Amino acid sequence: MQKMNYRETLSWLFNQLPMYQRIGASAYKATLDNTVALCNLLGNPQNQFDSIHVAGTNGKGSVSHMLASILQEHGLKTGLYTSPHLKDFRERIRVNGLMIPKRKVTAFIRKYKDAFEQIQPSFFEMTVGLAFDHFREEEVDIAMVEVGLGGRLDSTNILTPLVSVITNISFDHMQFLGETLEKIANEKAGIIKPGVPVIIGETQPELESLFRERAEMAGSPILFADRLNLKGTSHEASGIRLPLLGRYQQKNLQTTWAVIHILKQLGYPISNEAIQQGVANVIINTGIQGRWQLLSSSPLTLCDVAHNEAGIREVVMQLGQTPYQHLHIVFGIVNDKEIGHILHLLPEKATFYFCKADIPRGLDPNELKRQAEQAGLNGKAYTSVRKALTAARKAATPEDLIFVGGSTFVVAEALP
Repeated sequence: MQKMNYRETLSWLFNQLPMYQRIGASAYKATLDNTVALCNLLGNPQNQFDSIHVAGTNGKGSVSHMLASILQEHGLKTGLYTSPHLKDFRERIRVNGLMIPKRKVTAFIRKYKDAFEQIQPSFFEMTVGLAFDHFREEEVDIAMVEVGLGGRLDSTNILTPLVSVITNISFDHMQFLGETLEKIANEKAGIIKPGVPVIIGETQPELESLFRERAEMAGSPILFADRLNLKGTSHEASGIRLPLLGRYQQKNLQTTWAVIHILKQLGYPISNEAIQQGVANVIINTGIQGRWQLLSSSPLTLCDVAHNEAGIREVVMQLGQTPYQHLHIVFGIVNDKEIGHILHLLPEKATFYFCKADIPRGLDPNELKRQAEQAGLNGKAYTSVRKALTAARKAATPEDLIFVGGSTFVVAEALP
């Protein structure tokens, strides 16, 4: 077989196999059979390192990054698997903050390409296999593994972790996970493993009994992070500097604290200094981007990857607490979202710049504009994120605020 270079390998990965991030529903596999076959082929690397498994509708990426940074500061060799990436495919797989080398990606595909064509794994399944293989090869002490979609049938769910985490439940990916919060919670509760402690980030009264019953069935201790009374649970109380600016990060910090609390009980003597340094250095240590991120200070330009009802609600709340003269919103969304609820959350007193990220799933900006107008939102349609952002910058005064969001992919194209 002709050797592929990194660019050709990446092209094969992206184009040969279905990938949820680009094409949506047809990439979703409602079974773990492929993942099991893939990991058997690789010699089950997922059993060679300790892990923390993080699911939830919002915040799972931030929690995973914070935990990785803290455990790295504690002196552990730490793996981090997250998705999707913003700029570089290799962002998904890191060890002590360093992205997987290009040569490792190329060597992995070269070694297993023929077998993959027999198994026919999805892009996501193959990427999970690559991550687990890399973590084993690097002999990581512990890995933070973020669930891609749902929980029960997610490729990452072949792990038996030290701790299972479910940050919160909101409406997202209903075509796969169900139309009610209970159905979505039931899918995410599928990561609960026998005897493995489970942490729920936010208590939602209508879902509490469901999680308690699932944990009891599995014989798993359950802890609700927002009910955990620990000294220094908020960064104000403990003098911690949290560089992630979004106010919603307080909830994620609380969930992170609860995981550290359990890890200490499991014999990890994590010092307060490691916790403080880990949180303070989370951007430096892990490369996390796109969370209420400052793009420019004049005019103030911010972006956030929030893309569902609960996430957008948090963003709008924070916009309301940020001073500005006029608000400009560069906004794009994917075409498989129920966008009516999201559009009605957005502020009417703003100028909108509707756009489409350069992916097949992006919603046509003219259709987005049409639906937005029905929700009382006014603006123009642009053929690209870059054109929309340029128009917003031209129109904005130094006292105005530009916000970029609606989709991870829109934010990715706005990042420098």
